[in-house]
Amino acid sequence: MYAVVDIETTGSHAGEGMITEICILITDGEKLLERWESLVNPEMPIPPFVQRLTGITDRMVACAPRFAELAERVYQLLNGKIFVAHNVQFDHSFLDTALQRNGFQLQGKRLCTVRLSQKIFPGQISYSLGKLCRALNIELKERHRAAGDALATLDLFYRILQHDRQGIIKKSLPKSKSETKWPPNVPLADIDNLPYTPGVYYFLNQQGKAVYIGKAKNIRYRVNSHFTGRMLSRKRLRFMEHVYRITFKECATDLMAQVLESIEIKHQWPKFNAAQKNREDVYGIYTFEDQQGYLRLAVSRVHSGEQPIRTFHYLTDGQSLIRKLIHEHQLCPKLCFLQRSSIPCQEKATGKCLGACEGEEETTTYNQRTQEAVHALRQLPSFALIDRGIRAGERSCILVVEGAFHGMGYLKENHPVDRKFLIKKIPKMRENSFVRNLVLGHASRFPEKIVQV
Repeated sequence: MYAVVDIETTGSHAGEGMITEICILITDGEKLLERWESLVNPEMPIPPFVQRLTGITDRMVACAPRFAELAERVYQLLNGKIFVAHNVQFDHSFLDTALQRNGFQLQGKRLCTVRLSQKIFPGQISYSLGKLCRALNIELKERHRAAGDALATLDLFYRILQHDRQGIIKKSLPKSKSETKWPPNVPLADIDNLPYTPGVYYFLNQQGKAVYIGKAKNIRYRVNSHFTGRMLSRKRLRFMEHVYRITFKECATDLMAQVLESIEIKHQWPKFNAAQKNREDVYGIYTFEDQQGYLRLAVSRVHSGEQPIRTFHYLTDGQSLIRKLIHEHQLCPKLCFLQRSSIPCQEKATGKCLGACEGEEETTTYNQRTQEAVHALRQLPSFALIDRGIRAGERSCILVVEGAFHGMGYLKENHPVDRKFLIKKIPKMRENSFVRNLVLGHASRFPEKIVQV
C-alpha cells in the first residue's frame, strides 16, 4: 500500500519551517482508495514570498487545526505504508519531525518520484514536477497547493509503475526494515494496554521490581522503540531477559511525565537507568544566637527533623544566597561563616561591615538587620502551574510552595485555585534539584500557565 504525499510549508528546513497544508492519497498502485487533506495552522507567520508562491495566507490558516490536532490521523494514514513524494526527503523530513514532536515514530519505506523518473524517463530537460508533468501530458491543477501537487504526483507514480519493466521500484526499496522484538516473558496484554498518551512506563523483573523507568510523550511508541531494530546487541538481549511486565502511569503533559520519571528513578533506583541516579544531599540556611548575643546565619547539611529557613540541593547555592544577603543587609561575612575567623574581616576594611565581628556594633542593631535578612529569605513565590488534564472536565496542577516543588495532581475544571485547598488536595512528593529546576524553568517560559496562590 502506498501513501502519496504533498505538503506546503513556511520554509525549506524541517528544523525551522512549519507545515501549512497536507494532502495524503492512499493507493494500492492501481486505484485511489482514500483522499485526506487539510490546511494547518503553522503557529507562526507565513513569509510573504511563500504566500505569493502557494497562495496560502495567514488569514487562511488562522482557524485551521494545529498539527498537534492532526498528528494521530496523519500517523494512522502514513505508518507502515510506502511513503511516496516528489523529492521525498523534503516531505518526509517535515512530517517525521512534526510527528516526533507529538510523540509518534513514523515507520515505513520511501520512494522518490524524482529519482524514479530519472531512471524510467531519462533525458528530460527538467525533473521538477511542473515541467515533468507537461512533458508527460499529466494534468497539474493548483500548482504549489498540496492537493494539486499530490494528485499530479499520484498520476506520475501510476505512469512510473506502468513503465517499470526492469524492477527499478523494487530495487529502490530498502532490502529490509526494522522489526519489533518484544521481550519473550512479557504478556501480550501488557503491550496491548499501552496508551498513546504522555506518561511514565516501567519495565519490571520477575519479582515485580522496576529495572528501567522512562518517560514518553507517547507511551506506546516510546516503549515500542526500545525493542525495534534489525540487530539485537548483547546488552539489549540481557535487558530483555530481565523484563517480565510492562506497566505505566498516564500523565496529562510531558512536563508531568518528566517530573514523575525523575522522582520514580530516585525512589526506585532501577538497575538499567544510568541518568539521575546520583544521590543528593540537601543543605539549609539556619539562624542561631552565639555566646555574644549576635544572630548568625549558617549553611549546613539538613538532618532528619530539622526545619531550616531555606533549603538547597547544592552547598554553593546556599553560600551564594548568603553572600547576597551580606551585601543587601550589611552583615558580617565572618558571622555568616563565609570568612575564616583567623583572617581580618574584609568587609570591615571597606566599611561594609560595621564591626559586629569585633564586638564594635550593638547586638540589637546587628540582629535587627539579620532578622530582616531572614524575613527576606522566607519571601518565596507560591504558585500553581495549571494545564490540561487527562480526561474531560479536569485540569492538571503542579504546585510550588515558597519556591519548592510540592507535588502534582488533578483538579475539577471549574474548581477555584486556593492555596490551603491545594496543599491538602495535591499529594506531597519528594523534590530534587532536577525537578525543581525543571518546574521553575517551565514556569519562566510559560507565565500564562501560572496562578498565584
